[in-house]
Amino acid sequence: MTLVLLIRHGHTPTAGRILTGWMRGVHLSERGRAQAEALVSRLEGVPLEAIYSSPLERCRETAAPLARARGLRVRVRRDLLEVNYGEWSGRSIRELARTKAWRAVQRTPSAVRFPGGETLPEVQARAMDAVRDIAEAHPDGVVALVTHADVVRLALAGFLGAPLDLSQRLAIDPGSVSVVALADAEVRVLRVNDTGDLSALAQARPRRRTPRRVRG
Repeated sequence: MTLVLLIRHGHTPTAGRILTGWMRGVHLSERGRAQAEALVSRLEGVPLEAIYSSPLERCRETAAPLARARGLRVRVRRDLLEVNYGEWSGRSIRELARTKAWRAVQRTPSAVRFPGGETLPEVQARAMDAVRDIAEAHPDGVVALVTHADVVRLALAGFLGAPLDLSQRLAIDPGSVSVVALADAEVRVLRVNDTGDLSALAQARPRRRTPRRVRG
């Protein structure tokens, strides 16, 4: 099986205030840079084969210290991008929260298309496809994917078989690591929103199950 580490980028100055989406020029805060540096020690001993990242600066800046420490290049993939919020990008969350459209997103997110942007089912599909594609490229390896909260949340909900409309129940904090093990049709979610020590993952890589022989 392949272990896929789904890492949310570190804290940014816009967190909780602005819906950034695909906005460029959003960088890590001081706290976010500390979270990025902490990934190096948190993942000490975990044998990473590759590091992938969303193209946005906040993700690449989160991936950079880990890549330097491991002597790996950061492989950028567009399918790890944040949700495209379209016309909502760059707007204040407080302002948006007063609109009917925002309330609709909170009630039934699966039914809403962000104006000029994506639907969450579309994001979930591309996120899960990206995870599967990367896992297939690294059979029985360990890979890190640095991406965004909703991308991690939607991928986890999909792999768990949970309804998309309940995905907001999954907390995904800045700098957190969630872990999914994949092999063919088999999926196991090993960690969700982990912000602590992850060195145990060095010994936690599950192997493909061998079918039991049936006698008689």
